[in-house]
Amino acid sequence: MAATILRDILDSAARGVFPPEDGRTRVVPQPSPRGAGVLALTAHTVVFTDEDPGWVYDTLRGVDCDALAAPLNPRFLAALMERTGRTCETVDAVLVGSPLPGEPPLALAEVEDAGHPRVGYAHGRRDAVRAWTAQGGVLVLGRGVAGRLEVSVEVDEGVRRRGLGRLLVTAARHLVTEPLWAQVAPGNARSARAFQAAGYRPVGAELLLRAR
Repeated sequence: MAATILRDILDSAARGVFPPEDGRTRVVPQPSPRGAGVLALTAHTVVFTDEDPGWVYDTLRGVDCDALAAPLNPRFLAALMERTGRTCETVDAVLVGSPLPGEPPLALAEVEDAGHPRVGYAHGRRDAVRAWTAQGGVLVLGRGVAGRLEVSVEVDEGVRRRGLGRLLVTAARHLVTEPLWAQVAPGNARSARAFQAAGYRPVGAELLLRAR
C-alpha cells in the first residue's frame, strides 16, 4: 500500500496528470526502507517518510520562507536528516521519457561487470540493475524510488560534447516498455540538455535521503 501511493503519483505524472496545484504538502509512507525523501511538483509537494506526519507539518511551519519552498528548504531538510539519521546528496531535477519502438540508435553491449563507477553507484541505490556499454560510454537501468525504472549514463571524457550522451539516453528509451525516469543535478546543464533533446520531460524536483 505504501509503495502504491507514491507509485500512483509517479505513474500519473508520467502520463502528464499531476496533483492539484493547491500549494499542499502531502506526507505519505515511504515506499521501502531505503526510499525516503521529498518530491516537489508544481505547487504540490510529497514528503515520503515513515516519520510522524505531525512532526513534518510542525517543522515545515517553522521554516522561515514561502510555504511552497519549505519542503526543499535546507532548514527543513537538515531537520529531516537529523530526525531520520539519514544523509543526502543533492536536489535533482526529475525527468521522464516514454518508451520508443525499434532498435537503439547506436550499438550497445550488455555487461555483467559492476566495476564501472556508474554501475557500482547504481547497485548502491537501485534494484535489478542492468548495464550496457557503447564506444565511449555506459548506460545503466535499475529500479529506484517506488519501483520506478531509472536511467543513468556516463560518457568518457575524451568523447564528450559529441552527442553521445543524447544518443545513450535516447537508446535507453528503446530498451524499455514503461516510463523511464532520470534524476539530473540542476547544475549539470549539459546533462539536462541531453535528456531534454532526447525527449525526456521535466516533472519536478527531488531529494532522496540515504541511510548512513
